[in-house]
Amino acid sequence: MIAVIDYGAGNLQSVVKALNFIGCDSIVTDKKEDILHADGAILPGVGSFADAMSCMKNSGADKAVLEFVNSGKPFLGICLGLQLLFDGSEESPGVQGLGLLKGSITKIPNQNNTLKIPHMGWNSLDILKSDGIFKNIPQNPYVYFVHSYYLKAESESIVAARTTYGIDIDVAVQYKNIFATQFHPEKSGAVGLQILRNFIDIAKGD
Repeated sequence: MIAVIDYGAGNLQSVVKALNFIGCDSIVTDKKEDILHADGAILPGVGSFADAMSCMKNSGADKAVLEFVNSGKPFLGICLGLQLLFDGSEESPGVQGLGLLKGSITKIPNQNNTLKIPHMGWNSLDILKSDGIFKNIPQNPYVYFVHSYYLKAESESIVAARTTYGIDIDVAVQYKNIFATQFHPEKSGAVGLQILRNFIDIAKGD
């Protein structure tokens, strides 16, 4: 069973639909006990960093996520769900993130107004870690993005994939039992479904 964490600010239905499509049992929940009893947990995210953290604190999802990750079970953050794993974001100065990983979240630079911000659409990945959620994924797959802020990880050792959008962007991380993607696997066709299958296999211990 996979817990899809509902903190009141995430786009959950596309994630649930993708999990259903690959035959994975899931529960949409904001209850700590449901989250902690799950085999794996997914934190989707849309909207602003500050709003998401406020919703998580109000629902208690922040504490549930920290306890779940500390349990050692597999955890997957998607889009804003990746950014929330870090200390904070330039989008919301002074707002404390979950602090599980180290790195900066800053706005994508748009020198000479040559880029469209937000970065929206399909981009290819440079996969740096071919295990974990990227097992059996060919190099340079195309995945779907919607974001204005990007991660620069403090340690390259946690970076699982990058893309280029004016600059090099860290778009996936793997660290112990924490996995996260800036792109949306649930909207990324066959490649995204395979990434979700890989996460489910990790949660099942396969």
